[in-house]
Amino acid sequence: MKADGRSSADAGALQPASPAFQIIILGAGGGPNEDNVTGLLVRSTARQWTRDSVLAVDAGVHLAAIIRIFEEHLPQATLRNTKTSTATISVNGDSLPTPTESTKPKICMLTGPFANLELPHETAKANATYVFRNLISTYLITHPHLDHVAGFAINTAALQQTLRRKRVAALPSTIEAIREHIFNGVIWPNLSDEGDGAVGFVSYDRLVDGGNVALGDGEGRGYIEVCDGLAVKGWSVSHGECMRHSHHQGSYSSESTEAAYSPYYSRRSSRKDISSGSMDSARSQSFSQVSPEKKAYDSAAFFLRDEHTGKEVLIFGDVEPDSVSLNPRTARVWQDAAAKLSAGLLTGILIECSYDNSQPDGMLFGHLTPRHLVIELGVLASKVRALAPSADGRPGSPRKRKRPSNGHKFPSDDTLARRPPSRHHVRRRTRSSVSPSTPLRPESPRHSSSEMVPANDEVELGSIVEEAGSSHQKMSTSQRHAPGSASKQSSSTASGPLAGLKVIIIHVKDPLRDGPDIGEAILEQLEEHEGEAQLGCSFIVSRSGTSVWL
Repeated sequence: MKADGRSSADAGALQPASPAFQIIILGAGGGPNEDNVTGLLVRSTARQWTRDSVLAVDAGVHLAAIIRIFEEHLPQATLRNTKTSTATISVNGDSLPTPTESTKPKICMLTGPFANLELPHETAKANATYVFRNLISTYLITHPHLDHVAGFAINTAALQQTLRRKRVAALPSTIEAIREHIFNGVIWPNLSDEGDGAVGFVSYDRLVDGGNVALGDGEGRGYIEVCDGLAVKGWSVSHGECMRHSHHQGSYSSESTEAAYSPYYSRRSSRKDISSGSMDSARSQSFSQVSPEKKAYDSAAFFLRDEHTGKEVLIFGDVEPDSVSLNPRTARVWQDAAAKLSAGLLTGILIECSYDNSQPDGMLFGHLTPRHLVIELGVLASKVRALAPSADGRPGSPRKRKRPSNGHKFPSDDTLARRPPSRHHVRRRTRSSVSPSTPLRPESPRHSSSEMVPANDEVELGSIVEEAGSSHQKMSTSQRHAPGSASKQSSSTASGPLAGLKVIIIHVKDPLRDGPDIGEAILEQLEEHEGEAQLGCSFIVSRSGTSVWL
């Protein structure tokens, strides 16, 4: 299913009967076009278009995209007269009404993502600035790469003569990067309220990785309010590694010298060496593979909770697959998401899929392809199944992974690049194993080693079906639906473990060349993998200037 100008949620194609969230796609791409990079607006539909009711999630593109939407839809708007208030005065003993206040008619949007919003100005740029200054209070930032923050940084120049500062909410590593490298008086004036020469347009809100358990209660425990009607809980995830002198394109964490040589961060060191105390042997094996000063690049995944309905949506920043990461952390997010999905609270996931399957593992740069995304969703499916009650009413028991012999060879990146992956060629390689039902705690990356899979372990698309508990047989070619129709995919796998879950694709990188649309190619590959894995979810490739309702 595609979200485009004609078949988007704005036209009702993607809108459920009673949506809890409206998500406006300001930017759906991941570059290199600077006018279509990551930027979202999220609001609780219960709050209508009230002041501070809109949350910005990343802002690589921001004000310019809002202006473009108004330029497209303002011509269809209508004028709505505002009633004039009156008072009664006495003239020669007679009581006569007299107007005491008069306001000019407001423009009411009829179409597009901002339908039913009343606007005070005539032009697109003036009304976009009104939205920026009055409706958006907080910017929730997944990580500080320019394609996620550049728009906001530049747009802060429009905050002069406003009454309140904007709030930037993020995990501490992201806040520190923005503070030190953007609002530092060199790259951009220090418009924040911290540090030398602080102007005070922007304040920082440092979130707790895994949520602040001192806040909230019940299903809302750990969440913090970020705008009127919405609360957030964040998890750190890995987005590759710093590219300096690196021999590996995945991620790596070096919180300590010992961690730098840990078997959990290097594929060359053996568990036997470490358990027997032979640290020197492990060091000699691992040093040539990964430099000890290399660090994982932190990104984030945010659960947003609608305080009116209790429904939630999960939004990822840039993220690499755990299957190639030296610091896999996404399993913690899936563990949390599985409980919410089992309880009927999680309505959708927004997640990147930057490349199609022609991108080899060694050139992922901390991103996902369709083959990796479906494997990640298979992990979620296995955790959902583990929570499902069995016939006797008790929680289900997760099945053990199949483990091939240690001498099994993995296909090369060139082989994967030449052909789309099948159930026999998509593999997962990390360091240690975990049962899908293993409780995971919001700890630092060095404690997440138990979440990993042994280097010689193999996870195939076919095994995802088994772990998810699917009883469906593989569809024949004639049974598969035409590419580009996720709604048909959803109906064909309605009983899968992720049945009814919408997965909205963001951060698609445009190759800027002739040929088929990259979003359509990614969607076709996702649907092919889903047809094999039978997870039950549907995929939507987002388009800038449209809405998704969840």
